[in-house]
Amino acid sequence: MTRPVTLFTGQWADLPFEEVCALASSWGYDGLEIACWGDHLDVTRAAVDDAYVQERLDILKRHGLGVWAISNHLLGQAVCDDPIDQRHRDILPSRIWGDGEPEGVRRRAAEEMKLTARAAAKLGVSTVVGFTGSAIWKYVAMFPPVGEDVIRAGYQDFADRWNPILDVFDEVGVRFAHEVHPSEIAYDYWSTQAALEAVGHREAFGLNWDPSHMVWQDIDPVGFLWDFRDRIYHVDCKDARKRVGNGRNGRLGSHLPWGDPRRGWDFVSTGRGDVPWEACFRVLNSIGYDGPISVEWEDAGMDRLTGAAEAVRFVRANAFDPPESSFDSAFGSG
Repeated sequence: MTRPVTLFTGQWADLPFEEVCALASSWGYDGLEIACWGDHLDVTRAAVDDAYVQERLDILKRHGLGVWAISNHLLGQAVCDDPIDQRHRDILPSRIWGDGEPEGVRRRAAEEMKLTARAAAKLGVSTVVGFTGSAIWKYVAMFPPVGEDVIRAGYQDFADRWNPILDVFDEVGVRFAHEVHPSEIAYDYWSTQAALEAVGHREAFGLNWDPSHMVWQDIDPVGFLWDFRDRIYHVDCKDARKRVGNGRNGRLGSHLPWGDPRRGWDFVSTGRGDVPWEACFRVLNSIGYDGPISVEWEDAGMDRLTGAAEAVRFVRANAFDPPESSFDSAFGSG
């Protein structure tokens, strides 16, 4: 069956949900990966209000769209982060921020992630995409020196905070797809292995594969897909272009704004960067991934109304489906 091509609505949360649906439909998307902020999806309401859930589904249906995943990156980020500060206040609902006391913020965020699983189940969705936050990302430079015990404690903190959330995911039959991303507990190859080990490789916890975050860290996105093939629960298509080579532009971005040409890399519209898309889609076919291919459009140098339409055309032209029959069935196994 042809995999649906969807649009992640996180970069469109300034627009009303129905307007985003109309745009996505006009561009030829099959559905949305709905962000749980803006007016797109209120998980606290969806978890308990069947009429609200039906309203969201009716809007999608009016525009000929489906939904296979929802995303709650902003709430997930606050579950493990340390420090909790003004950055979180700027992205969190007031009910989660409260008085800003860090542990209270983390607890409220965790409870709402449980509601996110229940909301997904009500929508008939089997996957929630998101971030986890991290108590140890602040040590990424490893200087001043950090002991192994501190790093182990960070992974244990992640497990202690996320296992109760994942229990609810198991209860309602929904999986969490963690987006491997700098600032998270799993941000590259080896940290992903450590995160999976921390939660005992439990089935509720898998990965959202977004190759853009790997390209600018010099991680092979194709090899990552293969090695973690049993944990690829969702796919986001976002591209990145490296600008290194002049001896000045570094991988860490130098605290410069997105799109600044002095950065060593930038997100670009799908198909315009350094992601080896053909090889990636071939591996997705090989590992049997049959979920949505979701466009997360982000490009500081291109108008989003142009870029999102261009991206769906690129994905449809390149995300070829696997052959209907294998080599063995076509030619015999010998």
